[in-house]
Amino acid sequence: MTGLHWAYLIAAGLLGGSMNAVAGGGSFVTFPALVLAGLPPIAANATSTVALFPGTLASTWAYRKDLAGIAGISLRVLLAISLAGGLVGAVLLLVTPGAAFDQVIPWLLLLATLTFAGGQRLSAWMRRHVRIGRISLLVIQFILGIYGGYFGGAVGLMTLAVWSLLDTIDLKAMAPARTLLVSAANGMAVLCFAAAGAVWWAEGLAMMASTIAGGYYGARFARTLPPSVLRVFVVLLSAAVTIGFFVKAY
Repeated sequence: MTGLHWAYLIAAGLLGGSMNAVAGGGSFVTFPALVLAGLPPIAANATSTVALFPGTLASTWAYRKDLAGIAGISLRVLLAISLAGGLVGAVLLLVTPGAAFDQVIPWLLLLATLTFAGGQRLSAWMRRHVRIGRISLLVIQFILGIYGGYFGGAVGLMTLAVWSLLDTIDLKAMAPARTLLVSAANGMAVLCFAAAGAVWWAEGLAMMASTIAGGYYGARFARTLPPSVLRVFVVLLSAAVTIGFFVKAY
C-alpha cells in the first residue's frame, strides 16, 4: 500500500459516507475502491461492510424514539429474523470460494443498481400488481437479512419495496424500522467477518474514519443540491462500477 492508495481509500470513504447520508449507495464506492487498492473481493466486501457500519448504527440511534413494528409484527420478531439472516449471509460469504464470488459479484451489483435506479417507481409498480401477507413478509425479511449479510448493496431500498406490498403499511413510518433491521444484519456480518479474520483492519479503519466525516459533511453539503441530481449521480456511478466488474469477470 502506497501513500496514493491510502489517499484513495480515504477519499472513497468520504464519498461513500456522503452518499449513504443523503441517497444511499455508499458501498458502490467503498467496495470497488478496496478491490482497486489490492484487497481480494471477499475481503473487500467484508472490510467495506465494517467501514460503513458506524454510519448505519448512528442512523439507528437517531431514530431510536420512533422505532415500531411493521404491520402488527413485533419489532423484536423482525429483529431476530434479520439477525439470523445476517448470520447466514455472512457465513455464506465466508465459505464462498474466491473464484465463485468473482463471478457472482457483478450480478449482485446489477441487482443493487437496478433496485436503486427503480426506486419509488419500482415500489409503485409492485404495489399495483402484488400483495403479500405477514407470513410472506417474515420469509422475505429473512432473505433480505441473508442478502444484507452476504453483500447488502441497496438492501434498504429492497426492504422498502417489499414492505410497501402490505396493505396496512404506513410508508412514512418505515424508515426507523428499516434502518434498525439493516443495521442488525450488517452488525451480525461485522461480528462474523471480524471473528473469521476476513477484515483488513488498517484499510477498514482508515475508510471508517472518512465515512463518518463524509456522512456528516456530505449531509450538510447535500442540502444545497436537488435530490434528483444526487440520485442520478449514484445511479450513473453504480452502473459504471457494475459494468467494470462484468468486464473484469467475463
